[in-house]
Amino acid sequence: MKRIIPFSKFFLPAAIFSLLIVIAGVAVYIAKGGFNLGIDFKAGLIQEVQLAPTAFSVTYSGNNNATVSFTRLGMELVISGSGTDGASYSFNFADYPTLENLTTALSDAVDGINIEVAAPYSVKTAWFLQNAHGNPQINTQPYVVHYLEPDAPPVELSDVRDSLETFGDPSVQILGAPADRHFLIRIDEREDPDLNGSDAGVSSDAIVSALEATFGTGEVVVNRSDFVGSRFSKQLADQAVVLIFLTLLLILIYASIRFKPQFAVGAVIAILHDALIMVAFITWTRMEFNTATIAAILTILGYSINDTIVVFDRIRESRRLYPEDSFKKSLNRAITETLSRTIITTVTTMLAVVSLYIFTSGSMKDFALALLVGMISGVYSTIFIACGFSVFWENYIKKEKQGGVKKDHETTAVKAAEA
Repeated sequence: MKRIIPFSKFFLPAAIFSLLIVIAGVAVYIAKGGFNLGIDFKAGLIQEVQLAPTAFSVTYSGNNNATVSFTRLGMELVISGSGTDGASYSFNFADYPTLENLTTALSDAVDGINIEVAAPYSVKTAWFLQNAHGNPQINTQPYVVHYLEPDAPPVELSDVRDSLETFGDPSVQILGAPADRHFLIRIDEREDPDLNGSDAGVSSDAIVSALEATFGTGEVVVNRSDFVGSRFSKQLADQAVVLIFLTLLLILIYASIRFKPQFAVGAVIAILHDALIMVAFITWTRMEFNTATIAAILTILGYSINDTIVVFDRIRESRRLYPEDSFKKSLNRAITETLSRTIITTVTTMLAVVSLYIFTSGSMKDFALALLVGMISGVYSTIFIACGFSVFWENYIKKEKQGGVKKDHETTAVKAAEA
């Protein structure tokens, strides 16, 4: 027979330990002034940029419409209008390995295409970067293509932050390796007294202009640009709170139908514990709190309740198979029997999440890190919080019953004496 591990001995120390972590998380939350809110929950502009020189620019002076589609594998030019039948021209970088090859092919293929080269002809097309800031519908306004050499010197984070000092206190962080010169910039929306209290937004063009003033004209590649207004950010924050509350409520209803009330309440306390532990971790690490973080919290709530229900099912089965055992022994038996399943499931899932953490960056990396912490917390809360509360409830009910029986005996004895 498998040895039963006495998990119940550690329920009280675990509860105290969890309480200390939650209290510390609340203290840090107050001391730090709340979460490090992402652009999803804080009005402002977030922009992903790379600092890279211009390779060439393209304009079109023809009578039709010209649209360019650019990827890391090549570029495609579509000429549309009367008499063209949607002529399409594809230029695979593998076939045109250098800037000279590509620009020559572009000029020869389409009438009205004008190219201005700003880099050495020996620049490799494999170094080209896509600029989301440009207009794919090219005309007299140039479509600019940038490049970044593999051995280009990195740009200091402080230099980028200094170039944006006119916007107050911008948040700037490095994405990927320093040699990528890839930065994430967040500028909060500010109120301008000259606008009678209305929100003064910061434009993407203003950020590009400020960076070009420091690093040179045509040296900024915009990979992504998102803006969130103050009204939308507040609405999103309110919806996130309601979403988590409804999740807890639905789990409570489900667990109450499937199990006894003590198990239902224990399950809700366990997932509430997981949510608070993740909130404490996010606050301590100053991880950006955004929609990806909310997704991580909800994912962990689902993961945790699944593990809890498996253990509760085994407790119910153990009570039926060993009716002579105490509730505490049945609980220890159930946790011991499901322990190997819990470890294998958690470890295999964590392997996938660790890969996600290693090979991604930005919000996805934070999402993976939050999942790792949440998975550990989920297993811990199932064993020590949900089950611990169930034992506490069972002992409380038993004491109430014993107290009632003792009171009945005392009443009977008093009546007998009076008789």
